[in-house]
This record gives sequence, C-alpha cells and structure tokens, in this order.
Amino acid sequence: MSLLAHQLELLSPAKTAEIGREAILHGADAVYIGGPAFGARHNASNTIEEISALVQFAHRYRSRIFVTLNTILHDAELDAARKQIWQLYEAGVDALIVQDMGLLEMDLPPIQLHASTQCDIRTLEKAKFLGDVGFSQLVLARELTVEQIRQIHAAVDTPLEYFVHGALCVAFSGQCYISHADTGRSANRGDCSQACRLPYTLSDSKGRVVAYEKHLLSMKDNDQSRNLEALVDAGVRSFKIEGRYKDMGYVKNITAHYRLLLDELLERRPEFSRAASGHTEILFTPDIDKNFHRGHTDYFANGRQDDIGAFDSPKYVGVELGTVTKLGTDHFDMLTNAAMANGDGLNYMHKRETCGIQANVVKKLGENEDGQLWRVFTNEAISALPGLKVGLSINRNRDHQWEATLNKKSAERKVGLQLTLSEQPGGLSLSLRDEDGLSSVTTAQLELQTAQNADQAEASLRASLGKLGNTMFAPLGIELQLSQPWFVPAAAINALRRDAIEAHEALRLAAWERPQRKPAAQPPAVYPDTQLSYLANVYNEKARAFYHKHGVQLIAAAYEAHEEAGEVPLMITKHCLRFSFNLCPKQAKGVQGVQGQVRAEPMTLVSGDETYTLRFDCKPCEMHVVGAMKPGILKSAPPSNIPYSPITFHRQRPNS
Repeated sequence: MSLLAHQLELLSPAKTAEIGREAILHGADAVYIGGPAFGARHNASNTIEEISALVQFAHRYRSRIFVTLNTILHDAELDAARKQIWQLYEAGVDALIVQDMGLLEMDLPPIQLHASTQCDIRTLEKAKFLGDVGFSQLVLARELTVEQIRQIHAAVDTPLEYFVHGALCVAFSGQCYISHADTGRSANRGDCSQACRLPYTLSDSKGRVVAYEKHLLSMKDNDQSRNLEALVDAGVRSFKIEGRYKDMGYVKNITAHYRLLLDELLERRPEFSRAASGHTEILFTPDIDKNFHRGHTDYFANGRQDDIGAFDSPKYVGVELGTVTKLGTDHFDMLTNAAMANGDGLNYMHKRETCGIQANVVKKLGENEDGQLWRVFTNEAISALPGLKVGLSINRNRDHQWEATLNKKSAERKVGLQLTLSEQPGGLSLSLRDEDGLSSVTTAQLELQTAQNADQAEASLRASLGKLGNTMFAPLGIELQLSQPWFVPAAAINALRRDAIEAHEALRLAAWERPQRKPAAQPPAVYPDTQLSYLANVYNEKARAFYHKHGVQLIAAAYEAHEEAGEVPLMITKHCLRFSFNLCPKQAKGVQGVQGQVRAEPMTLVSGDETYTLRFDCKPCEMHVVGAMKPGILKSAPPSNIPYSPITFHRQRPNS
C-alpha cells in the first residue's frame, strides 16, 4: 500500500494568493485556487505570476497547489486552455481540477488531473472509470453517504476527496441548468445566477399551496465536523472546504477548525499521517458559527435527514445574542448572552424577511443572573425598524471583536529543525536536518577564540542558533560538536544562522518532487454506458472523441450547445420537497388508512415569472425540476461545433 493511502490532506479554498498563503499558515495541506480563466467561479481569477508565488510559498511546507479549470469548454477555447495549462505547469502547479473530458485528448504536460465535483461521481463504476482513464484524485458527490463512500473506496485505488464544509448546491453538481435556461448564464461555464437561493411557492397537483414564498431550493451549509473519523475509515483522504468566493476571515477560521480536528485524530490514530509538513499553532479559538453560514447539516452522510433546507432565508442570520427589553427613540436595550462591541451587525426575522441593524454605539448597563444588559444606538430611528418590539429575539451576524482578532496574525506554522554546530578548518559549519529528513551544511570562515567563560559562551551560541522566530522553522534540538568552548561574536554566529536557514529553504524547494499523473489504463477503459444525454455536458469535439474512444456510441450535446430546448429536467437533486413537507409515499408506508393513497404526483414550483414542474423518481429517491429554455436570451458562450438535435431526456445510469 502506498504512502498516500495513509496521508490525510486538508484542502482549503483561496480566492486570492494572499488568502492561499494564510490557508497554508492555518494548517492547509493543499490549496485550490482559480487561474486566469476557465474556472467555475468567474470572479475568483488569479494571474500566473500570483499563482507561481503561492506555489513557491506552499512547497516550502510540502503543501500542494491545485488550480481549478473546471468549466466545460467550447472548441474555440481549447487551444487557449491548453496554453494556460502549460503556463500553470511551468509555474509549478501540482494538479488541475477539471470537468471537461476533452482535456484528456489534448497535448498536456504531465500534470496531475483531479476529477471535479462537476463530474458527478456517485457510483463506483463511474469512480473506477475515471481512475482508469488517468485521474489522480476524485472529488466525490456531496450527496454520498459514508457507506457509499466505503464501497467506492473498496473498488478503486484512486485517492478520494470529499467536501466537508461550506455552501451546498442543491443539485447534483454539474446537473443544474436552471441558470442557463432562464438567464443564459451557465453554471457549468462558471456563471451561475444562483436561482436556488430565490423564494418559491410550492403547489400540489390540485393547485393547493403547500409552501408560500419560501427558499425551497436553498440548503443549509455542509458541516462534517462530527463525521471526520467515519469518513477517514470509509476511505476519504482529502477533506475539502468549499469557498473560493469567501473572505480571509472565513478561510482562516474554517481551516483552523478542521486543522485542530484532524490533528486530534492523527494523535489518536498513528497509522495515519499529515499530508504536508510542519506543526500549526492556532492563535485564536475557531468558531464555525462566527462566519457566514445558513445553518449546519451533514446532508446525506448518514442518510436522508428531515431538516437540511434553509427555507426561511438564504442569508446569514448569525448567532442568537439576546432579546429586546426596552425601546427608545434612537436606541433599544437588550439582555444578551455575550459582550457586544461598537460596529456589531445585528438582525431579526420579520414577516419571513431578515431585517438588519447596525449597532453604531453600544453601552453596557449592567448584568444579572440572566445575562448582560446593553443599550444599542442605531443609525436610524427605532420607529423605522419594522417589527422591532420588546421580547423579540436578536441575532448577531457581524461580531466586530471577532473580525478584529482575525485581521491580526492568527496562526503560525513551523517545520521542525535539528541544528548542529561543528568545527572545520578555519571556522565553523552549521548542519541542519528538518523533520522531512532533508539535510544541508553551511560554513563560515572565521577565527575561533578560546572562551574565557565556557558556560556563558555555550549559552550564547545556543541562544543565537535558536533565534528562528521569524522563519518557517522551529528548533527540535541544538547540538554543539566543539572540541572546546569557543567565543564567537554574536554578529558572526547570527550571520551563519541566517545563511544556513536561507540555504535550507532553497534546498527544500529544489528537493520538491511534483506528483506525477496517474497513467491511463491500456487498453482504454470502457465507459459504464453506451449512450450519453445532455447531462454528460459534452461541449466540444475533443470530449466527444474521448467518449467514443471509451465505447460510447450515442452522444448528445451539452445543454449549453442548444439554442432552444423544451421541457426537460433543469435540475436533478437528492433534496425532495415531498419529503420535506411529509408528502413522500415512503413516509406514508405503513400508516393505517394512508398507505397506497399518497403518490409521488408532480408538483409546481413558482418564483416570479418562472414556473417549474417537479417530478419525483422514487426508486433512486430524486427530484427533477423540469422547465424549458427561455427563447431569445443571450447565452453565456458561443455555440459549440458539436452537431446537436433537440434535447430529449431518457433514463440512464446515474451520472453517466
């Protein structure tokens, strides 16, 4: 079994290279970031130069850098994508996260390819196929249970990656076309309009309203904090945090949270090791409730749950802080469970809407056994705040003191280093050996003088050698291999130490071995199905050639390649609104007088001018949001050269 099979990787997002560096300092073993183009987040791009600098920083810690190139590409973009990939390879990037199979048919450098979550990997057949065609890591579907992951791990030899935290797309990733159908902005092209966060009205087959103006397709945020060990035992080796649009504070906080959890697990489970070097010291107490979230769910990791939706609001309502006790004209008083600060952001619910309050100035009035009493001065008259009344519950969604903490230095990451000072003809040599087993020797020519005070001389040498505070290293031990105590001027020994550290950092970079791509199996692996619908997202001739090579006979063009399309599933999701409102036939099974009377009849979902039909496929337990493409809208990309016919939908293997 390979060493990688025992390594646990914490994978953090980065909108910018600066955030990427902080992710590494806060414990990330790898970082994923957008390149100049072709990433699935249009507004999270970075230049080759910025990524190259991040690579240099990361490799000193043996952390890896992955670049997202996970949109589907039309033929006119293929050459530009190929050139960008070569530039990223030359910049030292360790892997690309991709969706478009056409890339595997191109002249690429030997860089690792990771199968993006948009590849919709839900079955062991799909996972095995992708491993066999040359993917070095597989990002599993978020909807998989721990047991399903275990079964996939038993059948494949490719490392498995799994999202453990962050916002959830309600659709199977790569299987959502609502944005493109309604606005021309394609999620698979990195330009999702987030229709899932809108309010909807749900009606049954007889037109009766089941839910009115609720955010019925908006999920709570993923949180697998309690399932980490189960996921490790199931075979997950890369633990991915969502959030390439997130700010610095979020990445620091969530990375630190999972770093501490994984370190505790590694302490108990010595058969596993960290995927990168160093020890991370977190200088604050992580709290996943302090950053933006829509509530917490472990989604389907332990099977279908009753309450996975954030139906009331897609916004961050924060943490419950207290209740209103008194109203004034320009202020109100409240009893809180925690201290407040000027600039805190507060909110409350009123008629299904989240109402925000800026706490400009706060004054503590006292405290009692029930909590602290605070007076809050706002930037508008109290009468202008709808629904604010005595007894109302108030949340805090911006903690000013918390944000101030994260704006400062909040973590250190150090690689252990053994230092040995020895004599050599005409001077001294300083040998360094780090925790990864890398060794270097730096010498200095200087005249040695017998020390008048042996103990003081030795203490001075040890103190000077141990001054590693502003470097990436921490001393594991300092050894003096000297024939006698020598007096060495502080300036001389400090210069030797600085030169040695600089040389050792350069050695670590030079010794870094970029992981090699997994070779494709020969003869070519056979795809699990012989035909593909638009759900396969085939958008260019290279992708078409890829699937033909692997045994697929009938290939439909991607949804985005069509100028018009009739009623087809625009979203396929494991989230089921019949289940959410206790209308699922499986829920009724066994209930006297009800069994057999409840059927999964279609329902209707309406948001503004948009109307969708909900159809329910109960065998795989899926909901299909069905609709048509709006005519005449501006598409997010020029048409592909792939010939296409009007879209029809047929049942096929999951994610095939």
